[in-house]
Amino acid sequence: MKLNEIRDNPGAHYRAKRVGRGIGSGKGKTSGRGGKGQTARSGVAINGFEGGQTPLHRRLPKRGFNNKIFQKDFKVINLGRLQQAIDAGKLSAEGSLDAQKLVTAGVLRRPGDGIRLLAKPLPRRRKSRRSQSARPSARPKARRPRPKPEVFA
Repeated sequence: MKLNEIRDNPGAHYRAKRVGRGIGSGKGKTSGRGGKGQTARSGVAINGFEGGQTPLHRRLPKRGFNNKIFQKDFKVINLGRLQQAIDAGKLSAEGSLDAQKLVTAGVLRRPGDGIRLLAKPLPRRRKSRRSQSARPSARPKARRPRPKPEVFA
């Protein structure tokens, strides 16, 4: 096979319909966009617009309550990720652990309002873990013959 013999499969490339090229083409004048209005213009994306009918998001009642501006921003970390950092020598297996030490070791980017331990792969070495929050499933795994995580409010 030579470069000049390379071809697409028959029918693989569909030539785009040229619009606005006269009434004989079947796609002249308005180019298949109907009359005037917003959808006849370019760059149209009317999310939730239902042709003048009250949209669904306005027909349904408001529900719930949002208190996000006061929410604590815990940084999530898996026990397995802690173990990787210990194995790589970025963290010491001695002493306790807090968000600032994780930032210094490069495990977290910023401390946020504290760390939250998740129960992914079990750690193999002893490490005292101090965190503001831990998943219920992470607590027993972190406690197994290793020091228990100190969870404080």
